[in-house]
Amino acid sequence: MFKKLALLAIVVALSSCTAQQIQATLDTLGGNGDGSLSISEISDGLKEALQIGITKGADRLSQTDGFYKSTYKILLPTEARKVTDKLEDVPGFKELEEEILMKINRGAEDAAKKAAPIFISAIKQMTFNDAMDILMGEQDAATNFLKRTTYDALYQEFNPVIVESLDKFKARTVWADAVNTYNKIPFVEKADPDLDDYVTNQALTGLFSMVEKEEKNIRTNITARTTDLLRKVFAKQDK
Repeated sequence: MFKKLALLAIVVALSSCTAQQIQATLDTLGGNGDGSLSISEISDGLKEALQIGITKGADRLSQTDGFYKSTYKILLPTEARKVTDKLEDVPGFKELEEEILMKINRGAEDAAKKAAPIFISAIKQMTFNDAMDILMGEQDAATNFLKRTTYDALYQEFNPVIVESLDKFKARTVWADAVNTYNKIPFVEKADPDLDDYVTNQALTGLFSMVEKEEKNIRTNITARTTDLLRKVFAKQDK
């Protein structure tokens, strides 16, 4: 145990060196012969863990009712409540809120099908230092890394998918009709008919929450480590 901790300390101390230099140090110290991990194993194991979590999370949310009938259900923004409450007795707008909610969440479910490849592409850029920080970090270290390094880029990629999905289910049309009707009411504060930004951020929040849940599961539940590499990498964290 002491030897492994000493080895880890040396590797971290050498983190400014190249991967080849660090690997040479590991090899010299018997890094691959005493149960410790090589650089490639650490990086590959963390990337595999992230990809498993992302794929599972995205797949679950992309199923019918993955958003709509789950804890990740996207609700209307606060200002939207003013619209639906005001229009609930207007002919043609009865049960408007639930109709819009269903369409919004169906759109998010549809978009989630395209989310995993975007996340996975970003994971491939993860460095050795990133992998070590994640492995020895908090239970949500990987998720936080993903948020920090990919959120803006993901938004730019994901927003058009959300728009396309919302239009597929005519959510934006329904919402715009409702808001435009509401805005014609005298003396009301005008509402914004644009749902794109709100739904995109809420959908990404749901995806990251699912990734975090799966990351915690892999870290704390040994049976969730479904490959030899995952078991080997996260056994180091357990110690």
